[in-house]
Formats: sequence, structure tokens, C-alpha cells
Amino acid sequence: MTEPIFWLALSFLLVAVCLTAVLLAALPVFAELGRAARSAEKMFDTLGRELPPTLEAIRLTGLEISDLTDDISEGVQSAGRVVKQVDQSLDSAKQQVRQASVTTRSVMAGVKAAWQTWNRPTPHRSLNQRRQESLAPTSLSPDAGITEPSAQTLNPVQPAQSTDTVE
Repeated sequence: MTEPIFWLALSFLLVAVCLTAVLLAALPVFAELGRAARSAEKMFDTLGRELPPTLEAIRLTGLEISDLTDDISEGVQSAGRVVKQVDQSLDSAKQQVRQASVTTRSVMAGVKAAWQTWNRPTPHRSLNQRRQESLAPTSLSPDAGITEPSAQTLNPVQPAQSTDTVE
């Protein structure tokens, strides 16, 4: 056992046996790696053919989405303008209703005053008599100057005074 060449040959033999065992165990692994490489190559070819049109479709979809977003924002702005116009119309209608209410109250007050005036008892003299008295010439006397018409002809609306006196 002192022969170094023997030990060297034995070492080479053991290394050769081990390498053969490793190569035999690695052959199925290398076959699988070859199949995986062919499958990866097919996938890369498919991606090379399919990816550019897909990316173009995605880009066009993005453009369409931005166009739709612009259209929607224009629609929202238009709806906002319509809402403002409706609000202004409502404010105008409210103001017109208030004005109509004031006008109606004024007309009703006028009608009420006319009705009260119409139904007021008539003074002793008729309207024609008062007109004739107001149109009649006044008499001039040197002592008194121009005579003035009576108080009843100045204020024809005033009711006649009663002749009852309280003692």
C-alpha cells in the first residue's frame, strides 16, 4: 500500500465512477431543461406576436377612456348650467309670486274700500243736488265778501250729523 501510483490510479477510477454517476443522474435533468427551453422559446415567440397588438389595443382603450371622461365632464358641466338656470327661474318665479301677492292684496284693499264706500249710507241730499249747489254762483255781499259753500258740500263723504241734542 505504499505504491503512490496505485493510489493515484484508484483515485482517478473513483473520480471517473462518480462523474459517470453524476452524468447518468443529470441526463434526465438536461432533457427536461431542453424541453423547458423549447417551451420558453415558443412562449417568447407567442409574446412577440401577441404583445404589440395587445399593447396597441390597451393604448387605444386608454384614449377612448380619456375621451369618454371629457364627454362626461362636459355633460356634468352642462347639467350644472341647467341646474343654475332652473334655480334662477325658481327665484324669478318666487319673486313674481310675491309681486302678484302684493298686487292682489292691493287690488283687494281697493275693492274693499270701494265696496265700503258704495254701501255707505247716503247723505240727506242727493249727489245731483250737491253738484248743482257746487256749480251755482255764489252770492256776493258787500259786508261778508264771498260766501263759502257749506261744510257738507266740501266734504260730501262725511255722514250727515244727527239732529238729536243731549241736554
